[in-house]
Amino acid sequence: MAEIAEWARQRPWGVRLEWGLTGALALGPGSACVVVVDVLSFTTSVSVAVEAGTRVLPYPWRDGGAAEFAARHGAELAVGRRAVSERQPWSLSPAALRCAPVAERLVLPSPNGSAISAAVSGVPVVAACLRNASAVARWIAGRGWGSARQPVAVIAAGEHWPGRDGLRPAVEDWLGAGAVAAALARSAVGPLSPEAHAAAVAYGGIADVAALIRDCASGRELAEGGFAQDVAAATELDSSGVVPVLTDGAFVDAAR
Repeated sequence: MAEIAEWARQRPWGVRLEWGLTGALALGPGSACVVVVDVLSFTTSVSVAVEAGTRVLPYPWRDGGAAEFAARHGAELAVGRRAVSERQPWSLSPAALRCAPVAERLVLPSPNGSAISAAVSGVPVVAACLRNASAVARWIAGRGWGSARQPVAVIAAGEHWPGRDGLRPAVEDWLGAGAVAAALARSAVGPLSPEAHAAAVAYGGIADVAALIRDCASGRELAEGGFAQDVAAATELDSSGVVPVLTDGAFVDAAR
């Protein structure tokens, strides 16, 4: 990766915000932690699974080695939403995960949040979403992180355009990242970078976050595909106290 210019690192702010894998790799080094936000649906699914007691192993999407990776780690493998079967009832769908048997270990591939989580190294990785934004912020504040010397990097995962390589900034991840940034500010963590501040203000200015996400492009995509319940699960605002932190290769609840 090319050297990141100083202006791009959002110094000296204590809470910084960027997009996608490139943003995570740019802000991650030197941070106290990286908070990955992929509302529809990786980090929402992580929150649901970890809540049930499952250890979730992130893995990049469909690179051909997921099954072997799961077998090597003694884990079940989540499949695509439409590939769910009696034998493999786990998928990226948070609604489906609620109905599936609780797996002790689960490999959960996704092209965005999971790939980002798997790629970050050297710093703690936290999975945040609209369900647990405040819990994540309280946990970070409790560790004294979020200063210029120990900054927090919040990463809105975004989506990929179908059939293309380009990142599609996704409003649900912008608002999810804003929810985390706003909760950090309420916990006296910061100051926020202009990018993090803008996301926090956007989140605070939406009267009905659930309705907006239901009607946004990603929400409509899932609803039209028959997965409206996934959008409903993703917009259960601050309903969860879990803080999934990547520990020895798996997300576990650090709040327990």
